[in-house]
This record gives sequence, structure tokens and C-alpha cells, in this order.
Amino acid sequence: MAHDEALLHAMPRLGRPVLRFYSWTERAASFGYFQKFSGVERATLLRPLVRRPTGGGIVPHDADWTYCLAFPAGHEWHSLPATGSYHRVHEWIQSAFAKLNIPTDLAPCCKKLETKNQEPGTGLPGQCFLGYEKSDVLWHGRKIAGAAQRRNKLGLLIQGSVQPPPISLARADWEKAMQRVGEEKFSILWHMLAPDEQLQESIKRLVSERYSQVAYNQKR
Repeated sequence: MAHDEALLHAMPRLGRPVLRFYSWTERAASFGYFQKFSGVERATLLRPLVRRPTGGGIVPHDADWTYCLAFPAGHEWHSLPATGSYHRVHEWIQSAFAKLNIPTDLAPCCKKLETKNQEPGTGLPGQCFLGYEKSDVLWHGRKIAGAAQRRNKLGLLIQGSVQPPPISLARADWEKAMQRVGEEKFSILWHMLAPDEQLQESIKRLVSERYSQVAYNQKR
């Protein structure tokens, strides 16, 4: 979370979009910046719990594929309305799955959470992957990709999670497909970004002052 937020803070200096893929070293859950911690801890049995810098609901991080996109202020994506950037990033993911011969759909509308006969700890509201919102990525009617956003004067941060379908599929192949779609659809020329000292210091500061602090994660 600190790394993603540090990228947003660095957008005025970097001046170009960044795509970051990452994974989790242990089972955990992240939750939206505006969610109440008391509701989150009742809604999921996953621990630890970490507050995201973006909005949205509870996202389980067990075997998911996580990514973030950061865009500087003034970039085309930053100028889009929230619904536009949400739809566009999921079109990107849908196209990547298509390159792997996995057909998916974008949800035409929302489907509310079903709470009847849910297992304990799974039927409370605020969980991102129970039900779906318009433009979420669906596989056989089940949500497999969602995202949350934060847009301010520094730029746009999108944090997303892909819960891969239960088929034989390597994460590395999906990441390569995402890069190919970026090249073809958005004319991206990819370059590796090695975090410089300033970015590394920003990450350390955010870890120390926010994301490692119980008070921050439980502040609402």
C-alpha cells in the first residue's frame, strides 16, 4: 500500500504513467479508505487487515493477482470521469484474458450482494468480490476483477485485484498479455522503473507513519 501511494506522490516528478504488478507474502485483506474498521473485521476472517489509499470494499488477498496504475495530473486517464477510467482499465484486463483465449464479459450493471445462506463472516456488506458493479470483469457470471481509485491534484491511482478463474493459467502469462495489450491499444513503450532513493524514502516514510500503524488502519 505504501509503494502504491508513493507512486501517486511521485507522479509530478516522474511525469509518466507507471504499471506495477505485485503479490502478497501472506493471506490478508485490504479495505477501502472510507470503510469503518469495525465492519471490516466482522466481514472477513482474513488477517492482517490493511487500509488502502483508494476507496472501494474489502478485497481478499490469498491467491489473487494485484496491480496498480498511476497517472500524472493532466494525463488523458486523469481527465476521465471515475466511471470512464474504471471501464477502461477493465477493458484492458478483458483484452489480456482474450489473448489467453479466456472469454470474459464486462458487467452491464450491478448485482447486489446475496446474504441468504452465506457462511459466517462472508455475508456482510462491503466485500468487493461478492456481487459486482458495472464494468467489473466477469467469467461465467462471476466477478474476477475489480478496482478502486483515488484521483487528486497529483494524479490518478488505480489499485486492482484479479481473482483468476479456476483454470490452468500462469500469472506471468497474464502479465505479459497485459503488456502486449498496452502496446497495441495504448501505444505504450515499456521501460523498467527502478525505484530511486527518493521513491524508496517515500515508501519507508509511509510504512512507518501509516501502514504499519494500528491507529491508522483502525482510525474509522
